[in-house]
Amino acid sequence: MKKTNLALAIKGFMAGAIFKNCFLFLVLGFLSLRVLANPPLASKQQIGMFKNSKTCVVLGTGSVSYDMYIKDAVQKYWNATEFEFIDQQEFDKRRFNSKYSFLVLMKAVFDKDPAGVSYNYISLVLGDVATNMTDMPELCSIPLSYADDNLSDYEYAIPAIVKFMQKHARNLEFNRLMISLKGLKYYNGKTGFKDKVLLFNKEMMASNADSPEKIKSAYPNYVKLITPSEIQQELVASPTNALFHFHVGPNKNAGAGKCFEMIFDVEGNLYYYNSRKVTNDNQDGFNLKDFRHLR
Repeated sequence: MKKTNLALAIKGFMAGAIFKNCFLFLVLGFLSLRVLANPPLASKQQIGMFKNSKTCVVLGTGSVSYDMYIKDAVQKYWNATEFEFIDQQEFDKRRFNSKYSFLVLMKAVFDKDPAGVSYNYISLVLGDVATNMTDMPELCSIPLSYADDNLSDYEYAIPAIVKFMQKHARNLEFNRLMISLKGLKYYNGKTGFKDKVLLFNKEMMASNADSPEKIKSAYPNYVKLITPSEIQQELVASPTNALFHFHVGPNKNAGAGKCFEMIFDVEGNLYYYNSRKVTNDNQDGFNLKDFRHLR
């Protein structure tokens, strides 16, 4: 869901669009603004083309930590295609060629948000002749961080996200219709939570679910509320017995925006996904309503 150059954005607004998805792509430190109603989901043919592509992992996004984490995870866990690390200038040269796919950090801005809250996404897209890069066929996009938050703790989630994106691309081969209808909520409804330790970032819980006592009213199984570094340690110590929560939301001082709640295992299986608008009555963070969806 992505945004465009200002002239087209104004034209779209005058056309009366209630909600647009927009991508702002980071190019050598500058924001390139473009318009798009919805990112096109890759077709069956394009999914087949992805399998035979070389995946270019775009570095030089302005975040040294992101570049380091994504490079390490791809080197260890990417096996869906041949891969190569490139910079943004090389991306601009190659993006029109469908023999390449791209793992790239993009920025998403949601309209109807007076604060203009934006988020970084890891996106897997296929090279295409589309003039606007936001029209490139998309295989997967995962929210990673609030765009202006340089202190986001996502290191522990990157390996699972890299593994998940490959699984999701394979799922598109056989379940494209249902995924196109449900998005990432396609993965909700998994069972087996009671047999796992559920690890939560204690700083990313809604106020109605910020203690084990409150959580018990909606979810009776084992939960640990710990720090991101402790989550990383737990995943190393007992990876097969753990599920972990990954939260993306606006800065606490923003007062607006959306939050995203995800639960993964270390093998890159997505157990739960939800997103919602943050309001005074619907606070940021994983809440009791989210817990009631877990089985």
